[in-house]
Amino acid sequence: QVQLVESGGGSVEAGGSLRLSCAASGGTFSTYTLAWFCQAPGKEREFVAAIRWSGDTTDYADSVKGRFTISRDNAKNTAYLQMNGLKPEDTAVYYCAGRYRGFNSRYGGYYDVWGQGTQVTVSS
Repeated sequence: QVQLVESGGGSVEAGGSLRLSCAASGGTFSTYTLAWFCQAPGKEREFVAAIRWSGDTTDYADSVKGRFTISRDNAKNTAYLQMNGLKPEDTAVYYCAGRYRGFNSRYGGYYDVWGQGTQVTVSS
């Protein structure tokens, strides 16, 4: 199975942009459905976005729809989360998760591979 490593987090001002990357190794990336979740201090982990292994369907949380875009480049074994129009409430640790030939699930327990997370901090 693949191993996932996130990068691209950082600190930005409200209204700014970041692009998170989720690099995979050790497996067949193109067969994994990928999702992004986030967890703020003292809060439960929340679904952000998902892209099916076939790349034909995506899903977004209502809170990020129209601002964030999930994509994947199978040639580079990498998934991305383009985050535009960032708000202070987007501040969290962002995790990449995967499941072999899965569907787009909003439930974290559905995914069996997780990265270590990358911190995103948005200041007002």
